Amino acid sequence: QVQLVESGGGLVQPGGSLTLSCAASERIFYINALGWYRQAPGKEREWVASMTIRGTTDYPHSVEGRFTISRDNAKNTAHLQMNNLKPEDTAVYYCTVGTYYNNRYYPTSWGQGTQVTVSS
Repeated sequence: QVQLVESGGGLVQPGGSLTLSCAASERIFYINALGWYRQAPGKEREWVASMTIRGTTDYPHSVEGRFTISRDNAKNTAHLQMNNLKPEDTAVYYCTVGTYYNNRYYPTSWGQGTQVTVSS
């Protein structure tokens, strides 16, 4: 089973930026959709970004315009660029690979997560 390892989390002030990275143990991003989720304390896991095999991206309204998902097939890495961060973005962020069905993303493999804390 593919292994996904996130990095780049940390503490950032409101309004700041952070880029998360995801390294895969094998070349999978060019043949799978990928996505990012997050989970804040006491809340359910939430989808924050996804990308189809062809590169089409999707975001929920809560992060659209602030977050950007990308991938580098040659390096087996994916990224989540996060700008204008808000305290409510504080959560553990997870990298996933998966599939699209009926225009909805379904993750099948998960990383271990990386903590993002937005606080002054």
